[in-house]
Amino acid sequence: MTFSNLRNEYPDFPKFIHQAALDPHLDEDSLNRLCDISKHFNFSGFCTNLIRLPQARLRLGQLSQTKLIAVISFPFGSIPTTLKIEQAKWAISQGAEELDIVPNFFALSQNNINFFAEELAELCELDVPVRAILDIARIPIDVLSSAIEASIEAGVYGLQSGNGFGPAISKKEIQKINEIVRGRCAIKAVGGIKSLNNAIELIETGSTQIGTSYGEELMQTLREHHKNEF
Repeated sequence: MTFSNLRNEYPDFPKFIHQAALDPHLDEDSLNRLCDISKHFNFSGFCTNLIRLPQARLRLGQLSQTKLIAVISFPFGSIPTTLKIEQAKWAISQGAEELDIVPNFFALSQNNINFFAEELAELCELDVPVRAILDIARIPIDVLSSAIEASIEAGVYGLQSGNGFGPAISKKEIQKINEIVRGRCAIKAVGGIKSLNNAIELIETGSTQIGTSYGEELMQTLREHHKNEF
């Protein structure tokens, strides 16, 4: 897609963006600035870790169109289910409106798909939208298919391609998820999304959300191209 067509095809481009604030070294002023940017552009989500939730909730305010998203058991999911549930409940008590949860990859690797699904199902009962963060770059296609089916059966609102560590997400990987999902849940692309071209390509491939630390830069690029149209 050309930039000139973007305005017509995706007039609400900011609604695709989930601004990430997951750097453990992010200072208070930087977090506040990212919250302000997210509100200014009306990004659909602001994603941060548990320790940052109270500050982010305060800065975003109670009436923001930008949903506050908490990551649970991030980044590897390697804690007992009871602790994941406690993390999720605490996040909700602090104002989290959606949860991006890392599931039990050990259960998945042991072919214990029932336990994998049951844990997600318990978390989906907490009455906020849940995304399962899958590590698609490291999961074989047959196992990935089982994980996606189990996640959808458990009641997830969406799937996230990864935790943002490792290689950048590719168009091919989103296509792979999209082929299995077949429109049954949302798809959030995450991992090294720094350019507007990349974001557009992933949206066209099937992503319904883009998780990125570069929300402001994407919007600046978009605005520059719109200016150049006239």
